[in-house]
Amino acid sequence: MVNSTVTKIHYDIVGSFLRPDELKKAREKFNNKEITAKELQVIEDNLIRELVEKEKESGLKIVTDGEFRRSYWHLDTFWGFEGIEHVIPSHGYLFHDEETRADSARVIGKIKFGTDHPDLRAYKFLKELVENDNGIIARQSIPAPAQFYSELVRDEENTKSLRQFYQTDDELIADIGKAYRELILALYDEGCRDIKLDDCTWGMVVDNHYWATRASEGLDRQAIQKTYLAVNNAALVNLPDDLRISTHVCRGNYHSTWAASGGYAPVADYLFAKEDVAAFYLEFDDNRSGDFAPLAKVPAGKDVVLGLVTSKHPALESPESLIARVNEAAQYVTLKHLQLSTQCGFASTEEGNKLTQEQQWAKIKLVVDTAKQIWK
Repeated sequence: MVNSTVTKIHYDIVGSFLRPDELKKAREKFNNKEITAKELQVIEDNLIRELVEKEKESGLKIVTDGEFRRSYWHLDTFWGFEGIEHVIPSHGYLFHDEETRADSARVIGKIKFGTDHPDLRAYKFLKELVENDNGIIARQSIPAPAQFYSELVRDEENTKSLRQFYQTDDELIADIGKAYRELILALYDEGCRDIKLDDCTWGMVVDNHYWATRASEGLDRQAIQKTYLAVNNAALVNLPDDLRISTHVCRGNYHSTWAASGGYAPVADYLFAKEDVAAFYLEFDDNRSGDFAPLAKVPAGKDVVLGLVTSKHPALESPESLIARVNEAAQYVTLKHLQLSTQCGFASTEEGNKLTQEQQWAKIKLVVDTAKQIWK
């Protein structure tokens, strides 16, 4: 797994951006059948063109489409696989002080990758926008395979449907891994060399309160980590050497609220030590994140992208505090293999976090400017 691009740059973002009002209105019109899918796509295309230009102007060297074509950071990808249907459960995800919209993905057949997957179509368009820009990389973010597994066993109804087609987890993991690997290789064939796996599963495992509840239901914390590691790594076997695979570990990011708390120590022996990725994008923006000590488990040569600048709130962190925290993390991972980033995306779902467009770009400017001070 290569990691040279971000190591040279030392600053990055997680990837989703606040949806412009024009896009929100267009999607509402589409949902009300007032415009066609093609008309919606034209609006998305134009706004993504504008976004990518703004990203380049801001100094970013790795750009995304802002996830403007998605409703969710994860479910749209799941719905794109064969054998999966879009369902509406009785409840959404429960966050700290808010419940999300209620949507899910359920198994209705054997899981397979289809060549018309929406993430593949999205990347093809993004790539065209940077083909003539030397030094600019188009990244595709996708939810981690473990996140897919977690969604498919999310509740009793999902699990019941799943077991009609998969009697064992080994069978399920094999098909998830195969479908994901084929998606990753299809993206590679289109020219993608940077893929990030977004993953809330580990972010939930670290939460002691959450796992006290799950333990009372008969689940084992170590066993579920072995499952998450197995399903993620099943998708990452025998990939091209020049494809950079990273992962972002999230504790929940919906409308500026959160879902889990806890430092990385409970998952370090599995996630850091054994997951087959080149870089870890980690949230360290508040006291829910714990300290840097678990970073000692990150193998030498792998990158850690420190999410020190919060994407949840508009107040700007001081450059001095960011520099001090980077230097603190350098006790565990060499400065050469550290980078600075926003803690998460600005709009993991269409709702977006509680910032303005201007505040969003101010956060990115802070990341870029501060990183240039640290890695001169």
